[in-house]
Amino acid sequence: MLLVNQIRENYAVSLAGLQKRNIANAASILDQVIALDDLRKSTQTQRDQFQAEANSISKQIGQLMKEGKAAEASAIRERTAQIKEQIKELEDQYTKVEEDLKALLYTIPNVPHASVPTGKSAEDNEIVLQQGEIPSLHADKLPHWELIKKYDIIDFDLGVKITGAGFPVYKGKGARLQRALINFFLDEALAAGYTEVQPPILVNEDSGYGTGQLPDKEGQMYFASADQLYLIPTAEVPITNLYRDVIVTEESLPIRNVGYTPCFRREAGSWGAHVRGLNRLHQFDKVEIVQITHPDKSYETLESMSSYVQGLLQKLELPYRVLRLCGGDMGFTSALTYDMEVFSAAQERWLEVSSVSNFETYQTNRLKLRFKGDDKKTQLAHSLNGSALALPRIVAAILENNQTPDGIRMPKVLHRYLGFDSI
Repeated sequence: MLLVNQIRENYAVSLAGLQKRNIANAASILDQVIALDDLRKSTQTQRDQFQAEANSISKQIGQLMKEGKAAEASAIRERTAQIKEQIKELEDQYTKVEEDLKALLYTIPNVPHASVPTGKSAEDNEIVLQQGEIPSLHADKLPHWELIKKYDIIDFDLGVKITGAGFPVYKGKGARLQRALINFFLDEALAAGYTEVQPPILVNEDSGYGTGQLPDKEGQMYFASADQLYLIPTAEVPITNLYRDVIVTEESLPIRNVGYTPCFRREAGSWGAHVRGLNRLHQFDKVEIVQITHPDKSYETLESMSSYVQGLLQKLELPYRVLRLCGGDMGFTSALTYDMEVFSAAQERWLEVSSVSNFETYQTNRLKLRFKGDDKKTQLAHSLNGSALALPRIVAAILENNQTPDGIRMPKVLHRYLGFDSI
C-alpha cells in the first residue's frame, strides 16, 4: 500500500498517478488519507500529553506520601483516575482511526511510474518492441482446441467430468510437453542465478494482504472457508511472503527466487468465444520469478527481468512483442508492467504469456519487508515479479505455430526434455 508520507510529500505526483489510472475521485481519496492521518497524529499527541500529566501526578503523589500528606495525595488521585479514563478513550479512538486509515489505504492502487502511458484499456498500451517472424501456415491450419483433439493430447471433456469447465486433463505427449516446459523454465532460471523454492499453494489471509491480492474485490481467488485459506492465483504470493516481517541485509540484495506451482483463478465473468481452449483456465501451471532489490536498482532489475523472459521466448522460437501497460490496464499493485505477448498463427492474434512488474514499495510496505544498510538504518526494499512463463498460451502458440500437414514440430530447445521432436 502507499506510504502516507509519500502522499503528503508528493501529493501532486500521487494525484496525477491515480488520475492516470482513471480514478475520478482521486483528490478526495488522498484528502481523506491526509485527514485521517492528521486525526491519528492529534489523537496520539493528546494521549501523550495526558500520559505525561499522569506521570507527573504519580511523582507528586509519591512525594506527598513521603512527606506524610496523605489527604493531599488522595485528592490528586481523583485526577489520576479521570486522566486514565481519558487516555483509554483516546487509545480506543487512535485504534479506530488507524484501522480506518489502513482500510482506506488498502483500496488505493499503486501510483504508476512516470513512464506509464495514459490510457483506459488494453488498446492504449504502448508497443515497446516486436521480434520474430510470424509463421505462414498451410491452408488447413487448425486452432489449438482442434489440434489437441486430433492428436489426443489434452482433454477438456474429461476435465469437465472430473471437476468442471476450465480444468483440462493433459495426457500422453501433452502431459510430457507440460513437464518439459516446466523443467526448461526452471533450469533456465537456475542458470540465471535464481534460487528455486517450492512453496505451499494454499496461503492465509495475511499472505493475501501482504502482496495485494486482498481485499479481493473481484472475488477471483478460490477460498477454502473451513480452514480460512486461499488457493494461490500465482506463486508470487507465497514466494514474496517468505520475507514478510523480515529485515534483510543490504549485502543480501538482490534476492532472486524462482518457483513452479499450479495456479488457480476463478476468472469470474471472463468467458466467451475469445477465450476458448487454453486461452483462459481456472487451473494452470506457471513458473514465477521474484526479486527483492535495493530501491536504487529496481528499474534496472525490471529491464533485466524483461530481457530474461524475452530470451525464453526466443529460445522457444516464438514471435513476440513487449507492451508497456497504460494506467487503465495495469494491475492494482504495480508501478510499471511489461506484458509479453506471443503471436498465435492459427488464431491470428496476440496472446499474453507473461507480465513483469515493479511494485516499488507497495508490497514491501504491506509486508514490512525492509533492509538494513551500513548506517544501520532500515528502509523498505522494492519487490518485482514476472511470469517465466505461464504454460497454457505458450502451449497453444507452440501447437498452432509449429503445425504441419504431418504433425506438430517441437522447438529444438525442448527436444532433450521431451524425448521426442514432434507430435
